[in-house]
Amino acid sequence: MNARSQIFELTVEGRQADEAVASLFHTVLFHRSLGKFTYNDEGSYSVGTVGYTDVDCDFIDLTYVCCSSPSLEQTIRREINCFSEQLRGNEGTGMGQISLEFFQKKPSRWLFQPECIPWEVWTVRLELITLNNEGERQVCREKVGEMLTDKVLYIAEVMNRHDYLPKMPIQSELETVFDASYRDIQPYLFKVNYSISGPSSGSTVGSTMKKLIRETLSF
Repeated sequence: MNARSQIFELTVEGRQADEAVASLFHTVLFHRSLGKFTYNDEGSYSVGTVGYTDVDCDFIDLTYVCCSSPSLEQTIRREINCFSEQLRGNEGTGMGQISLEFFQKKPSRWLFQPECIPWEVWTVRLELITLNNEGERQVCREKVGEMLTDKVLYIAEVMNRHDYLPKMPIQSELETVFDASYRDIQPYLFKVNYSISGPSSGSTVGSTMKKLIRETLSF
Protein backbone atom coordinates (compact mmCIF):
# COMPACT_ATOMS: atom_id res chain seq x y z
CA MET A 1 0.00 0.00 0.00
CA ASN A 2 1.29 3.43 -0.92
CA ALA A 3 1.04 6.00 1.86
CA ARG A 4 -0.85 9.22 1.17
CA SER A 5 1.51 12.18 1.29
CA GLN A 6 0.97 15.90 1.90
CA ILE A 7 3.80 18.44 1.72
CA PHE A 8 3.75 22.04 2.99
CA GLU A 9 6.50 24.56 2.25
CA LEU A 10 6.99 27.46 4.65
CA THR A 11 9.41 30.32 5.13
CA VAL A 12 9.67 31.56 8.71
CA GLU A 13 11.94 33.30 11.18
CA GLY A 14 13.90 30.98 13.42
CA ARG A 15 11.78 31.81 16.44
CA GLN A 16 8.60 30.91 14.50
CA ALA A 17 9.73 27.43 13.49
CA ASP A 18 8.39 25.52 16.52
CA GLU A 19 4.96 27.17 16.43
CA ALA A 20 4.58 26.81 12.66
CA VAL A 21 5.24 23.07 12.72
CA ALA A 22 3.25 22.51 15.91
CA SER A 23 0.15 24.23 14.52
CA LEU A 24 0.10 21.85 11.55
CA PHE A 25 1.03 18.65 13.39
CA HIS A 26 -1.45 19.26 16.20
CA THR A 27 -4.21 20.03 13.70
CA VAL A 28 -3.52 16.69 11.99
CA LEU A 29 -3.36 14.82 15.31
CA PHE A 30 -6.63 16.37 16.45
CA HIS A 31 -8.27 14.59 13.51
CA ARG A 32 -6.20 11.42 13.88
CA SER A 33 -6.87 10.77 17.58
CA LEU A 34 -9.73 9.10 19.41
CA GLY A 35 -10.71 8.82 23.03
CA LYS A 36 -9.58 5.80 25.02
CA PHE A 37 -11.18 2.49 24.06
CA THR A 38 -13.03 0.46 26.68
CA TYR A 39 -13.61 -3.12 25.53
CA ASN A 40 -16.63 -5.06 26.74
CA ASP A 41 -15.37 -8.19 25.00
CA GLU A 42 -12.86 -8.95 22.23
CA GLY A 43 -14.84 -7.24 19.47
CA SER A 44 -17.16 -4.85 21.32
CA TYR A 45 -15.98 -1.52 22.67
CA SER A 46 -16.92 2.05 23.53
CA VAL A 47 -14.85 5.12 22.73
CA GLY A 48 -14.17 7.98 25.14
CA THR A 49 -14.17 11.64 24.22
CA VAL A 50 -11.28 13.79 23.02
CA GLY A 51 -10.86 17.09 24.81
CA TYR A 52 -9.52 20.09 22.97
CA THR A 53 -7.94 23.43 23.75
CA ASP A 54 -7.09 26.64 21.87
CA VAL A 55 -3.42 27.54 21.49
CA ASP A 56 -2.36 31.17 20.92
CA CYS A 57 1.00 31.48 19.18
CA ASP A 58 3.57 33.92 20.57
CA PHE A 59 5.41 34.77 17.33
CA ILE A 60 2.68 34.18 14.72
CA ASP A 61 -0.76 35.75 14.40
CA LEU A 62 -2.55 32.43 14.77
CA THR A 63 -4.75 30.47 17.15
CA TYR A 64 -5.22 26.76 16.51
CA VAL A 65 -6.95 23.83 18.18
CA CYS A 66 -5.15 20.82 19.63
CA CYS A 67 -6.05 17.81 21.75
CA SER A 68 -6.00 18.63 25.45
CA SER A 69 -3.46 15.92 26.26
CA PRO A 70 -0.38 17.18 28.14
CA SER A 71 1.53 13.98 27.42
CA LEU A 72 0.85 14.10 23.67
CA GLU A 73 1.74 17.80 23.59
CA GLN A 74 5.01 17.06 25.39
CA THR A 75 5.90 14.32 22.89
CA ILE A 76 5.29 16.58 19.89
CA ARG A 77 7.05 19.56 21.47
CA ARG A 78 10.15 17.46 22.19
CA GLU A 79 10.36 16.15 18.63
CA ILE A 80 9.82 19.56 17.03
CA ASN A 81 12.29 21.23 19.37
CA CYS A 82 15.06 18.79 18.42
CA PHE A 83 14.42 19.62 14.76
CA SER A 84 14.17 23.40 15.18
CA GLU A 85 17.29 23.67 17.33
CA GLN A 86 19.33 21.97 14.63
CA LEU A 87 17.67 24.12 11.99
CA ARG A 88 18.48 27.36 13.81
CA GLY A 89 21.99 26.13 14.50
CA ASN A 90 22.72 25.88 10.79
CA GLU A 91 24.10 29.46 10.67
CA GLY A 92 20.58 30.85 10.91
CA THR A 93 19.78 30.20 7.25
CA GLY A 94 19.08 26.49 7.41
CA MET A 95 16.61 24.44 5.48
CA GLY A 96 15.06 21.17 6.53
CA GLN A 97 11.96 19.07 6.65
CA ILE A 98 10.03 17.28 9.36
CA SER A 99 7.38 14.61 8.83
CA LEU A 100 4.50 13.20 10.86
CA GLU A 101 4.03 9.62 9.69
CA PHE A 102 1.09 7.39 10.59
CA PHE A 103 1.65 3.66 10.34
CA GLN A 104 0.13 0.28 11.11
CA LYS A 105 1.95 -2.71 12.56
CA LYS A 106 1.76 -5.99 10.68
CA PRO A 107 2.36 -8.94 13.01
CA SER A 108 5.30 -11.08 12.05
CA ARG A 109 6.57 -14.50 12.99
CA TRP A 110 7.84 -15.29 16.48
CA LEU A 111 11.11 -13.51 17.43
CA PHE A 112 10.77 -11.01 14.58
CA GLN A 113 9.77 -7.38 15.04
CA PRO A 114 6.40 -6.44 13.49
CA GLU A 115 6.53 -4.64 10.16
CA CYS A 116 5.53 -0.95 10.29
CA ILE A 117 3.51 0.01 7.22
CA PRO A 118 2.97 3.79 6.71
CA TRP A 119 -0.44 4.86 5.42
CA GLU A 120 -0.28 8.68 5.71
CA VAL A 121 2.61 11.16 5.85
CA TRP A 122 2.48 14.92 6.49
CA THR A 123 5.72 16.78 5.70
CA VAL A 124 6.64 20.40 6.48
CA ARG A 125 9.58 21.86 4.58
CA LEU A 126 11.02 24.91 6.30
CA GLU A 127 13.39 27.62 5.21
CA LEU A 128 14.58 30.14 7.79
CA ILE A 129 15.03 33.82 6.99
CA THR A 130 16.64 36.64 8.96
CA LEU A 131 14.76 39.94 9.13
CA ASN A 132 16.28 43.35 9.75
CA ASN A 133 13.85 45.18 12.02
CA GLU A 134 10.66 44.98 14.03
CA GLY A 135 8.56 46.28 11.14
CA GLU A 136 9.60 43.35 8.97
CA ARG A 137 8.99 40.94 11.85
CA GLN A 138 5.44 42.24 12.32
CA VAL A 139 4.62 41.78 8.64
CA CYS A 140 6.17 38.32 8.73
CA ARG A 141 4.10 37.19 11.71
CA GLU A 142 0.95 38.33 9.88
CA LYS A 143 1.87 36.70 6.54
CA VAL A 144 2.92 33.42 8.17
CA GLY A 145 -0.32 33.45 10.17
CA GLU A 146 -2.33 33.85 6.98
CA MET A 147 -0.48 31.01 5.25
CA LEU A 148 -0.91 28.68 8.22
CA THR A 149 -4.61 29.50 8.47
CA ASP A 150 -5.03 28.40 4.85
CA LYS A 151 -3.13 25.18 5.55
CA VAL A 152 -5.13 24.40 8.69
CA LEU A 153 -8.35 24.79 6.66
CA TYR A 154 -6.87 22.56 3.96
CA ILE A 155 -6.08 19.87 6.52
CA ALA A 156 -9.70 19.94 7.72
CA GLU A 157 -10.83 19.57 4.10
CA VAL A 158 -8.53 16.57 3.55
CA MET A 159 -9.78 14.90 6.72
CA ASN A 160 -13.36 15.01 5.42
CA ARG A 161 -12.46 12.86 2.41
CA HIS A 162 -13.34 9.16 2.45
CA ASP A 163 -9.74 7.99 2.32
CA TYR A 164 -8.25 4.83 3.78
CA LEU A 165 -8.04 4.46 7.54
CA PRO A 166 -6.92 1.29 9.34
CA LYS A 167 -9.77 -0.99 10.33
CA MET A 168 -10.95 -0.65 13.92
CA PRO A 169 -9.10 -3.41 15.81
CA ILE A 170 -10.28 -6.09 18.18
CA GLN A 171 -8.84 -5.80 21.69
CA SER A 172 -5.88 -8.13 21.10
CA GLU A 173 -4.83 -6.09 18.05
CA LEU A 174 -5.36 -2.61 19.50
CA GLU A 175 -1.68 -1.67 19.57
CA THR A 176 -1.17 -2.60 15.93
CA VAL A 177 -3.31 0.44 15.01
CA PHE A 178 -3.33 2.86 17.97
CA ASP A 179 -0.82 4.17 20.47
CA ALA A 180 -2.40 3.10 23.75
CA SER A 181 0.43 4.44 25.93
CA TYR A 182 -1.27 7.80 26.56
CA ARG A 183 -3.52 8.00 29.59
CA ASP A 184 -6.03 10.47 28.17
CA ILE A 185 -6.07 9.92 24.41
CA GLN A 186 -5.54 7.29 21.73
CA PRO A 187 -3.88 8.55 18.51
CA TYR A 188 -3.24 6.36 15.53
CA LEU A 189 0.33 5.04 15.67
CA PHE A 190 2.70 7.76 14.52
CA LYS A 191 6.34 8.76 14.47
CA VAL A 192 8.22 11.97 13.66
CA ASN A 193 11.18 12.06 11.27
CA TYR A 194 13.29 15.03 10.25
CA SER A 195 16.34 15.97 8.23
CA ILE A 196 18.45 19.14 7.94
CA SER A 197 20.04 20.51 4.79
CA GLY A 198 22.44 23.40 4.25
CA PRO A 199 21.64 26.89 3.00
CA SER A 200 20.29 26.95 -0.53
CA SER A 201 21.61 29.03 -3.39
CA GLY A 202 19.73 31.05 -5.97
CA SER A 203 16.06 32.03 -5.87
CA THR A 204 14.11 30.36 -3.06
CA VAL A 205 10.79 30.55 -1.28
CA GLY A 206 12.65 32.58 1.36
CA SER A 207 13.63 35.32 -1.09
CA THR A 208 10.00 35.46 -2.23
CA MET A 209 8.84 35.95 1.35
CA LYS A 210 11.38 38.73 1.93
CA LYS A 211 10.23 40.48 -1.23
CA LEU A 212 6.60 40.19 -0.11
CA ILE A 213 7.45 41.68 3.29
CA ARG A 214 9.31 44.64 1.80
CA GLU A 215 6.56 45.31 -0.73
CA THR A 216 4.02 45.34 2.10
CA LEU A 217 6.13 47.82 4.09
CA SER A 218 6.47 50.10 1.06
CA PHE A 219 2.73 50.76 0.88
